[in-house]
Amino acid sequence: MNKLSHYDESGRARMVDVSAKSDTRRVAVAHAFVKIKPSVLKKLPRNPKGNPLEVARIAGIGAAKKTSELIPMCHPLMLTHADVETKIEARGVRIRATAAATGPTGVEMEALTAAAIAALTIYDMTKALDKSIEIQDVFLLEKTGGKSGDFKR
Repeated sequence: MNKLSHYDESGRARMVDVSAKSDTRRVAVAHAFVKIKPSVLKKLPRNPKGNPLEVARIAGIGAAKKTSELIPMCHPLMLTHADVETKIEARGVRIRATAAATGPTGVEMEALTAAAIAALTIYDMTKALDKSIEIQDVFLLEKTGGKSGDFKR
């Protein structure tokens, strides 16, 4: 069984020392889904607060850049790329967030944070129309680079 690196020998949470790790290019892609009623989806283009999908895209990119401020043991990273794509589907909005960096630690948390914050932003921008909107399926789709190798869901 793999040991969790964010805990010391006595079980206390700690920030992992990555200073001895070599820099590699790292990319991660995360997913989220915002379940929205079809009647609310039809109203998205006329939202009085602005285009919820564009605001969510910008919010997700900004969140990726601030991940280490939100997640206590995350390292501050110099991202080389962050993007959020949204797609309206019959049952809601699908979100795909990407983060990339060259460094000693991965960007999975940055991609996941971008996806989650984009989803929360869509909720915020549409909650006046329906409080039953659900945020679902926030997960890592894939990652490349680093000692643990590549992962694809």
